[in-house]
Amino acid sequence: MKIATWNVNGIRARKDDVAAFVEQEQPDVLCLQELKATPDQIPAALTWPDYWGYWHGGKGYSGVSLHVRKTVAVDSPRFWHPEFDHENRIVVAKIGSVSVASIYVPNGGRDFAAKMGFLRALEAYAIAAHGMGSPLLLCGDLNVARSERDVHPKQRDPRAIGQRPEERAWFERSLEAAGLHDVSREREPENDALFTWWAPWRNLRARNIGWRLDYVLATVGLAQRATASSVFRESGTSDHGAVVVEFDCEF
Repeated sequence: MKIATWNVNGIRARKDDVAAFVEQEQPDVLCLQELKATPDQIPAALTWPDYWGYWHGGKGYSGVSLHVRKTVAVDSPRFWHPEFDHENRIVVAKIGSVSVASIYVPNGGRDFAAKMGFLRALEAYAIAAHGMGSPLLLCGDLNVARSERDVHPKQRDPRAIGQRPEERAWFERSLEAAGLHDVSREREPENDALFTWWAPWRNLRARNIGWRLDYVLATVGLAQRATASSVFRESGTSDHGAVVVEFDCEF
């Protein structure tokens, strides 16, 4: 099972990048974020006949989608939004026994309190799933660099939103309380250059001077079946790279 998540920073501007990525990688589940488009603005080329898809966006801002290959789910999964969804920031699908969420956490620059409120609600959602023994994948742009090593040394600033102590405390608390595992970090525990976002200036992407903001978080039964994790730093023109995780199991 191959899971891909990508903040595309505008689906209309990145339609060719996304189409090429799907053609090349053939993910079983695809989660996209920051669509910046309403469902009726989605390019026709991205309504893939081989996938069940759900677009959840607004004009020019935010937005998420979730796509499931029809060989994985014969019938269309149920797509829904937890009650804390606002600004089109989360969609969930049940695929077999597994709930998969595509998530775009607020940046927090305009309203840091709202960002922390969203994160706390996401934590409560994950804890509730854990309490019921439900397998869960949280995929997307969480807009938090989990630890110091998840930011290039030249970009580290404990006052910067995305690196603040309360955000990082949320991350560690959520992993523990909800039984979640940071798959990419567990696959590459010694990689100090594991970044997924690069500011679009001074050639930072080519130099890999970035932050890790995009994650696949998995409950233990799934995390133990992860076999590979990759960041597509050199693909596409978004300021984020796609994250692809492979599991040796079916959902």
